[in-house]
Amino acid sequence: MHLLVNCSNCHTPLQLPPGTQSIRCALCQAITQIADPRSLPPPPHHPYDYHPAPVPPAPAPAPDPSPYNHAPPGPPPSAHGRKKAVICGISYRYSRHELKGCINDAKCMRHLLVNKFSFPESSIVMLTEEETDPLRFPTKQNIRMALYWLVQSCQPGDSLVFHYSGHGSRQRNYNGDEVDGYDETLCPLDFETQGMIVDDEINAAIVKPLPRGVKLHAIIDACHSGTVLDLPFLCRMSRSGQYIWEDHRPRSGIWKGTNGGEVISFSGCDDDQTSADTSALSKVTSTGAMTFCFIQAIERGHGTTYGSILNSMRNTIRSTGNELGGGPVTSLLTMLLTGGSLSGGLSQEPQLTACEPFDVYTKPFFL
Repeated sequence: MHLLVNCSNCHTPLQLPPGTQSIRCALCQAITQIADPRSLPPPPHHPYDYHPAPVPPAPAPAPDPSPYNHAPPGPPPSAHGRKKAVICGISYRYSRHELKGCINDAKCMRHLLVNKFSFPESSIVMLTEEETDPLRFPTKQNIRMALYWLVQSCQPGDSLVFHYSGHGSRQRNYNGDEVDGYDETLCPLDFETQGMIVDDEINAAIVKPLPRGVKLHAIIDACHSGTVLDLPFLCRMSRSGQYIWEDHRPRSGIWKGTNGGEVISFSGCDDDQTSADTSALSKVTSTGAMTFCFIQAIERGHGTTYGSILNSMRNTIRSTGNELGGGPVTSLLTMLLTGGSLSGGLSQEPQLTACEPFDVYTKPFFL
């Protein structure tokens, strides 16, 4: 390596071979004596030489005052995530399957989400026959697309809701992933020509992809809807409020849970039951019994935990006579809920399913 030194006479830069003590300038012949090379000044600066400024070392992190302050692995949930909802109400108007209360259910649920739980109206997709946009009719394809939209680009802290009020059904299961041997289904507006939406598809669309930190609630007001999201665990609750979680994981080992997120579903009845569509509960207009009882539980202050909601919903259906004062209304509701028999047991028991078991009386409910 050659060092540069200025000529002591004409100041021309001279290349200094290693170990040299003196050098003669070729221009002015002056001899420049060299001191210890370690004490030489740096060579002249060229305007296009790049010399990055030294980067100061990063300060050491402050010591953690508590050994328990470490966040769990993965991205932490944000304090205020987005809220999105898909609300589907199908009346099957002008068909032999017509229902009276489902569009009212959809409107009531939207009102609850906006006014009680601060969902922006712009983040709620309504699918009913009253919508003017053809893409908002509750057809099979439109429901599918809405479900994909619901979970698309979700982030930790997000709260998602899927509400469905309409016909539900069941069909034989042939792949062995149902404990009872049946797949539960939802019936879109065009189900007679396009087919039903099977629980396996619903699970694949909105349950399996849900990432950690994202919460999804489903409120399904339909017949045979107990496990229509195919969630792994069902809360079997007695009339006294005692409960156990039933394991509904398929024997095949197929995973029906999430990708780390949380999914909890309220449904109108067990898989082998039917849901009522009646004007008896509201006295004013037709509504799904399950949707009405769910909203009523929250508005009456019973929405603190999942257990308090489920008990309130069931008590409202069981004791409709006390709630509404008896009389012809009670008889009508009893007939609807017992399939026409005034003496038989109720055929509709709202259900709670989840991706993981939890204490239903301590876990707070919030959308």
